[in-house]
Amino acid sequence: MNYQQIITIEPGKRGGKPCIRGMRITVYDVLEYLASGMTQEEMLADFPYLTREDILACLSYAADREKRLMVVEA
Repeated sequence: MNYQQIITIEPGKRGGKPCIRGMRITVYDVLEYLASGMTQEEMLADFPYLTREDILACLSYAADREKRLMVVEA
C-alpha cells in the first residue's frame, strides 16, 4: 500500500502528527480505535469521510514506522 498519497503531515495541524488526507483525524486516532476493538465497518459507519483505503494506509504507515525503528535500534 502506498500510504504516502493518503497520510499527510502539516506542522500547524494536530501538532504535526500524521493525519489522513489533510483532515484532522490522525493515524494514532485510527490505530487507537482499532486497538480498542472497533471494526473497520464500525469506523466507516461512524466516520463517513473515512475510506477503507484510509484505514489500510494507517496500518501500512504504522508497520513502516515500526520497521524503521527496528533498523535504528539494531
